[in-house]
Amino acid sequence: MNSAAYAHHLASLQQRAEDALARCGFDALLIASGIEKYAFLDDRPYLFAPNPHFKHWLPLTKHPNSWLLIRPGQQKPLLVYYQPDDYWHVPPSAPSGFWVEHFEIRIISTPDEARQHLPLQLAAAGRLAIIGEADAALEGLVPNNPAALLNLLHYARGCKTEYELTQMRAASARAVRAHVAARQAFLAGASEAQIHAVYLAACGHTDRDLPYGNIVALNEHGAVLHYQYQDLTPPTQSRSLLIDAGAQVAGYAADITRSWSAGDADFDALLAAMESAQLALVGEVRAGVDYRDIHLSTHARIASILKTLGIVKAMSEEAMLAERITSTFMPHGIGHLLGLQVHDVGGFMADETGALAPKPEGHPYLRLTRTLQPGMAVTIEPGLYFIPTLLKALRAGPHASAVNWGLVEHLSRYGGVRIEDDVVCRAAGAPPENLTRDAFAALG
Repeated sequence: MNSAAYAHHLASLQQRAEDALARCGFDALLIASGIEKYAFLDDRPYLFAPNPHFKHWLPLTKHPNSWLLIRPGQQKPLLVYYQPDDYWHVPPSAPSGFWVEHFEIRIISTPDEARQHLPLQLAAAGRLAIIGEADAALEGLVPNNPAALLNLLHYARGCKTEYELTQMRAASARAVRAHVAARQAFLAGASEAQIHAVYLAACGHTDRDLPYGNIVALNEHGAVLHYQYQDLTPPTQSRSLLIDAGAQVAGYAADITRSWSAGDADFDALLAAMESAQLALVGEVRAGVDYRDIHLSTHARIASILKTLGIVKAMSEEAMLAERITSTFMPHGIGHLLGLQVHDVGGFMADETGALAPKPEGHPYLRLTRTLQPGMAVTIEPGLYFIPTLLKALRAGPHASAVNWGLVEHLSRYGGVRIEDDVVCRAAGAPPENLTRDAFAALG
């Protein structure tokens, strides 16, 4: 790890925090890492998910009951590091690594000991901003999550530091290795569960480590946008694979989707058309571009594909857009912010006050409506699917005769196509950085 890049990252976060505290009338910022949660009426814990604000400062993702105190004018943030003496579970190891020198660290062995090291009087006076879930509270330290302060931090978080982009490049490399292995398993006739297992082994993750649950969809399952199961038995014929699967490094996510074919002229033509459209859309990721315009551009490209391939044969591209026919085949948004969270916060913010930038009319599922700025990391993930519920409504509507239902029925056996890259917006006039394609290219 480049220590200089991390130091610059921390300096940026410190400046953002101090600015937000001054503007919102607080003297210090306290961030809870969070607590481990348990299933109802059970002693089985859910997977621990740290407060994203905590892992923004620290590459610590498995550390409940810890706290971070940011004090304006102080040389180093204070980390209260929970390290219990536990023989039931493996406790966190002693603090070590490139990050340690940048923090004042105090070790605690019980959660309540944190109170000895934190500014209770400041909290009692209402001068301490505390970010965390309600269940992270200790006596005298109750998260207040000031909305104005969170808006400032969330808006700024849209633009990544070089340290963050380094982690995201590493996450992309990790995920891409696994995508290549998954494709090989698919072509060898593996089941969804087997493909998933191959993916995990190739990226060095377990299910606990993934930034989101993998979508591993063979054949018609590719038409389910968030397909959540993994069949243990291979289908009689594996025609297509849609795999939406990520990885993470130091709390930063990669989010990548690929669609693969076992060989069919019509489906291969659709794949080729979607690949060309996706690359063109990646090229639209430029500073100053309204992300909503990229989403609308996607629908124009989908209309062109539907027309060119003869899926919708008796309707102009303009009419398809006007009548929202393209939404039958691509009902989701073109993408979202990416970083500490797969769907990173701040996607709808018009400015740092928290004012909302609205979604385009008729496009309720778009997750990002901001104007792109240098350093923003976004996904570009166009899709074209054959979803029974939506096709049924189209067939019952006034434009049914415009559709080549024979071709739709044939392509429905393949579910659909989604191609997703992680893309960084660069300085004005500069082309975007495609983290995903760069990682594939590095593999040769």
